[in-house]
Amino acid sequence: MNDRVQKNNVLPTRMVLLTMKLRLKSAKKGYNLLKKKAEALLFKFRSLLKAIIKSKSVLCTELQEAFISMAQATFQAGDFSHLILENSTTPTIKVRITTDIVAGVKLPVFQRRLTGTDAYQYTGLGKGGKQISVCKAKFIKATELLLELASLKTSFQALNEAIKATRRRVNALEYIIVPRLEKTVEYVISELEEKDREEFFRLKRVQDKKKIRRDAPTDFTWEAPSVQENTTDLML
Repeated sequence: MNDRVQKNNVLPTRMVLLTMKLRLKSAKKGYNLLKKKAEALLFKFRSLLKAIIKSKSVLCTELQEAFISMAQATFQAGDFSHLILENSTTPTIKVRITTDIVAGVKLPVFQRRLTGTDAYQYTGLGKGGKQISVCKAKFIKATELLLELASLKTSFQALNEAIKATRRRVNALEYIIVPRLEKTVEYVISELEEKDREEFFRLKRVQDKKKIRRDAPTDFTWEAPSVQENTTDLML
């Protein structure tokens, strides 16, 4: 054990020893649980990192295809952005936030929810309707990938902060709290043993003195005065 670890300032009593042992047991149990939690979070962290890399690659490809499709639709149907803006009174896609719990850590998850309105319903009636529908499908898919990537990155940051906090707690338990409690328990045990030795030595001295007094010879004898002498003294 490190000699620099300081003990807690406590009175060396048996009640304090029992309390310190219980605290030490709880600290070791908490250390094991936090270590397992850190391992679980780290496993999830690595899986999220792989998913983010894969999602970015797929999103880049999908966005390229979506903008190419938009250029083709614009070439065939002309500029149809003003038609979409005129019909866009309510959002077509809304985002709902749910929560996923991993080892006690809440991770936000973004989900796409369609509202039922379609700003493209009157677009492309004259020409280019098919290409506009393809462009719409491409951008909806890209939106889904964007929400997935946003969920992954948000969860990634939340897990990163949770892992840092858990590691700080694990290090505090491993290098400060547990050694300090162990040092305190050792101190209380040594003090109680010292008190027991002193009490044993004191009792031994008391017994030795009693034995010496019991075995010592007694030369002095005391005789009680007779009744006649007491009566004579009273008559005089």
